[in-house]
Amino acid sequence: MNERPLVEVKNLREYFNINVGMFKTKPLKAVDDVSFTIKKGETLGLVGESGCGKTTVGRTLLHLYKPTGGEIIFDGQPIKTKSEINEFRKKATMVFQDPYSSLNPRMTVSDIIGEPLDIHKMYSSREEREQRILELMDHVGLNSEHASRYAHEFSGGQRQRIGIARALALKPEFIVCDEPVSALDVSIQAQVINMFDELQEKMGLTYLFIAHDILVVRHISDRIAVMYLGKMVELADAAEIYERPLHPYTKSLMSAVPQPDPKVARANKRIVLSGDIPSPLNAPSGCPFRTRCPYAQDKCAEAMPEFKEVAPGHFVACHLV
Repeated sequence: MNERPLVEVKNLREYFNINVGMFKTKPLKAVDDVSFTIKKGETLGLVGESGCGKTTVGRTLLHLYKPTGGEIIFDGQPIKTKSEINEFRKKATMVFQDPYSSLNPRMTVSDIIGEPLDIHKMYSSREEREQRILELMDHVGLNSEHASRYAHEFSGGQRQRIGIARALALKPEFIVCDEPVSALDVSIQAQVINMFDELQEKMGLTYLFIAHDILVVRHISDRIAVMYLGKMVELADAAEIYERPLHPYTKSLMSAVPQPDPKVARANKRIVLSGDIPSPLNAPSGCPFRTRCPYAQDKCAEAMPEFKEVAPGHFVACHLV
């Protein structure tokens, strides 16, 4: 089972320089020393509250932002030079969070979906291009008569389907799904997530699925990674994170998941965190979670805990585990 992972991220860092006064800048550490792997055909869920850096991980992975440090390896090949990034972008794409602002309002649906085909010259004739666009629309449940309409004529769920069809245009192997259902109604969310599942089976896709709703992630993920303030704090199989969360932050996230059974819900002790998330510009020393952690000790302020394997496949960054 020692197969090579499709995506390897090693010590990824993404710092943005922020002006803090006259000619003074300070690095905002949006992603700080994050490492993970994704196997072929697997879905890794990435969870955390707003502002923890999960979207930045996805965008930096695809080189939409130039990484400040670290390594991104795809199918055994490090992605560094311009030509490597261009090749990588044929095999890896992104579905964006907001189906309203990620589609060009001046373009028809067929032009939006066909744009990646035009950029990478992936067809030999107009007929082939048309055929491919209709095929993609069929994959995501859109009718062929939708092709000549504009994005604003569709509902949020249909727009997200257009975005997904565009992401599939180049027959990618890997897709970064950046909160693809958070802007949709709950009833539509289930349809879109089921569609992601079906597409994965049909096309052998690999996903990095970013979300802040841990229930959404549980439904689709094989493994779940939890982020807090630019750091990865826990990573394990989806069932394992559900049954046995180890990091205090993951425990508090899990305690907030609504339980359908009233008896279980009453017995379930909600762990409420005190205080607000610190600003990534002035992150606390040592463990970033210590200012809100009910178990924080002196050593938590001194050093960032190592992200280590505490059980087979279960990684945690906490001094107390």
